Order: sequence, then C-alpha cells, then structure tokens
Amino acid sequence: MKLDLQTTGMEFASEMVVKASVYKLRITEIPTVLSPDGRSRPPHLRTWRDGWRHLRFLLLYSPRWLFLYPGTALMIWGLIIVVWLLPGSQKIGSISFDIHTLLYGAIAIIIGFQAVTFAFFTKIFAISEKFLAEDPKLNKIFRYVTLQTGLIVGVTLILIGIVCSFLSLTIWSETAFGSLDPSKTLRLVIPSLTCLTVGLQMVLSSFFLSVLSLKRR
Repeated sequence: MKLDLQTTGMEFASEMVVKASVYKLRITEIPTVLSPDGRSRPPHLRTWRDGWRHLRFLLLYSPRWLFLYPGTALMIWGLIIVVWLLPGSQKIGSISFDIHTLLYGAIAIIIGFQAVTFAFFTKIFAISEKFLAEDPKLNKIFRYVTLQTGLIVGVTLILIGIVCSFLSLTIWSETAFGSLDPSKTLRLVIPSLTCLTVGLQMVLSSFFLSVLSLKRR
C-alpha cells in the first residue's frame, strides 16, 4: 500500500522493485517452483513491445542520466566553443575552426538547454503522478527558481538577441544591403539567434513548469 503502484501493464513488476528501492524498503526473495501451466495457446508476452514499455518506464525514473547530464555536457561544450570562436577563427595544428564550428557550438547550447528542461519536466511529472517520492532538493531549487525568475532571465536573453540582431542589420545597411562577409557577420548573427532561441525556450519552459507544478485533486 505504501508503494502506491500506478502502472497497469507488464512494467508493474519493475515499478514494484524500483519503488521498493526508492523508498528503502526491505526486499526479500522467496524461492518458487515454475511449472507448466498446461495451456495450449502460445505465450502472450510480446518481447519488443513489453521490453520497450519496461525501458520507457525505467527511463522515467532516471531523468538525470537521460536528460540532465547529457544536456549539461552539451551546454558546457557548446559555450566553450562559442566563446573560443567569437573573436575569430582558431587553429589546432593544421586544422582550422571557423563559423561552421561556431554554429555547431550554438546548436549544442540550444539542444543542451532543451534536454535540461526535459529533465525537470520528467521529474515533476513523475512526482505528480506518484511514480517518485517528493524530492526535497527539487523543492528547495523551486523556492528560488520561480516562474518570475525564468521570465526575467528569458526576456533578458531575448532582448540581448534583439539588440545584437539590430547591430547585424546596421552592419548590413553599411553595405547598402549588399553582400556580406559571412566569417565576420555570422559571429554576431549566430550568438543573436542563440540568445533569442534559448530565451524563448526559457519563457515557454517556465510557464510549462508552473503548469506541471499545479496541485490536482
């Protein structure tokens, strides 16, 4: 009764074991004898479908390894690449890195941020649906990271992106809106678009997190 099991399919047994471990309950294995049931029909277990349901359920219990850690690593590496290439092209030995690598770094930041937000979405969903117990660390984080905080940071990033976009437009107007040198202009355009995208993601994610946090009866 304390486990408050929720699943309705083949993953029921996995939920029982996982929740017993999460709640630090004592688990005892009782030997049993497996005997043929005498039925003539083939087994109803579907290997791939039921296996995927188990894997999907277990991933729900591990948002840190599925979303948080990979997303954080992507954001850090992307930020390092962007900061490294903003002043100009760089060389390591005979290999040159320029705006194309800068673009990959920016995409890594965007995807990484999205993965991190998915970690919070999954964690809150799992708690609200009683798959996981309340997390005191998460509650402490949300005392400071509120909807208002997310909106302020997100809008700030959007404004930075808009300002940098206008600077790019000014540089373009200096050439009578003609051809530009991509290796120079994209060093301003790529960070601008990154700030706009991440800022908008943060605003939308903040609203969605606040929706997930609503108490239901």
